[in-house]
Amino acid sequence: MSEPRPASPAAASELRQRILSALIMAAGILAATWWGGWPFRIVWALVAGFVAYEWLAFVSRRNALPGGIGVALAGLALGFSPASQVALAGVAAMAALTGAVLTPLMRGKWPLEACGVAYALGFALITPALRSVPDLGLAIIIWSFAVVWFTDIAAYFTGRRLGGPKLMPRFSPKKTWSGAIGGALAGTLGGYAVWRLTPQAAPLIGGAASLALSFAASVASQAGDLFESAVKRRFGAKDSGRLIPGHGGFLDRLDGYWAVLVLSGLLLFLVELAR
Repeated sequence: MSEPRPASPAAASELRQRILSALIMAAGILAATWWGGWPFRIVWALVAGFVAYEWLAFVSRRNALPGGIGVALAGLALGFSPASQVALAGVAAMAALTGAVLTPLMRGKWPLEACGVAYALGFALITPALRSVPDLGLAIIIWSFAVVWFTDIAAYFTGRRLGGPKLMPRFSPKKTWSGAIGGALAGTLGGYAVWRLTPQAAPLIGGAASLALSFAASVASQAGDLFESAVKRRFGAKDSGRLIPGHGGFLDRLDGYWAVLVLSGLLLFLVELAR
């Protein structure tokens, strides 16, 4: 077996940049998550605005900035309205999922922009609704972060180390089955650990359920990543933006988290209906 070639200085520099950017973002978002309330809602409304801006920029630069601002303001207005947060999360999740399913079929400018708006609003409406769940809100958000972060990190390093057959080369030529399996394993264990370490969750979510839920979320995270890769390939873009050093844009960084949010928002809505 040949010895692995050392990473080039450019690759090593890019990796350091990715790690530093990730640590800074993680610190900021964890602080907002711990605080909760209106600061948390504002952060995610702004995130939704950035995501909408990047998606709309794929379709038409002319509408990107006003569209991004509009989505952020709409997320704030709906979030601070007297409407049920769970209902808003459920509707937002269904709209976001519908938009994603329809995106490959859309050809006109306005339908594609509408899909992007539905996609982005999920960040502004689902995440705060999950955070506001009594007793479990903080744990739910930490769980969602753990699943996505463990999945991303393990998939990246496992894929680079083991290589092997490509997962979906048509959309993402670098992703491998080994990375997907390694990511799913790590994401499942990371999510399971969060639930096991949360005293309030133990009576409500059993070990098998927490494993199954974490596995489903990890798979969804990777599907969300592939979906965003397909969108970028359709529009001939390597990255969704340049706002995050080493990571591209907000779409690039949050594609997997979007899918976990949609899954969680739908489950939250269904649980509320079943009561």
